[in-house]
Amino acid sequence: MDALRGAQFSVDHQPLLDLQALPELSADARRCVLNLDLYQHVIFISTNAVRFGLECIDDYWPQLPVGIAWYAIGDATAALLAERGLAVVTPGDAMHSEGLLARPELAQVAGEKVLIVKGEGGRQTLASALRERGATVDELACYRRTCPQLPAGALAGRLARGPVAAILISSGEGLENLLTLLSAKETTKFRDIALVVPSPRVAAQAQEAGFRSVITANNASDTAMLQALQQWRAGD
Repeated sequence: MDALRGAQFSVDHQPLLDLQALPELSADARRCVLNLDLYQHVIFISTNAVRFGLECIDDYWPQLPVGIAWYAIGDATAALLAERGLAVVTPGDAMHSEGLLARPELAQVAGEKVLIVKGEGGRQTLASALRERGATVDELACYRRTCPQLPAGALAGRLARGPVAAILISSGEGLENLLTLLSAKETTKFRDIALVVPSPRVAAQAQEAGFRSVITANNASDTAMLQALQQWRAGD
């Protein structure tokens, strides 16, 4: 938000995801944590996966085991892991599962063990592809994402009062929650609002939902989203 204000945008903030730590790990998740030193690759999906995941791991591993290749989807996620002294592999500008799958470190993983630290649910692209490459893949779900609870019409009222010219959506799930919080009639009313989204996949979701002006950023980072928004403003 500070970067947006620094670029002379007027900003209103409405989270589209509520995050909750799981009350306790499942038996399978606890087994994954206890056997952390048996994995060759550990992948953190997001900054939230680092925050919630390391909290779970620290309960069993005050000192992280050595000999593991650590991965992060996104620079912010990598930065949090680096604070723990970990050398991290990232997909670079392609901050998504497909980008990470293109890394040479994950090209030959047959017979190796991979742990994906994530929230409940979510895409299975990464796990499915690694299993197809012959890896044994486990998932450590350490938090859940829910849709914020807002009174009926509350989000539509905020959009109308602005008026809001553009909305930044950082994930497909965030877009789904936006549509949940707006009725079908309200979505139609606001379909001319520009949406800045992090990938072609989310752009396709937005267009299918009826939004007419969809701007696709290079990735979900703050820098890329701001750059896309500035380019949209310059061409508006």
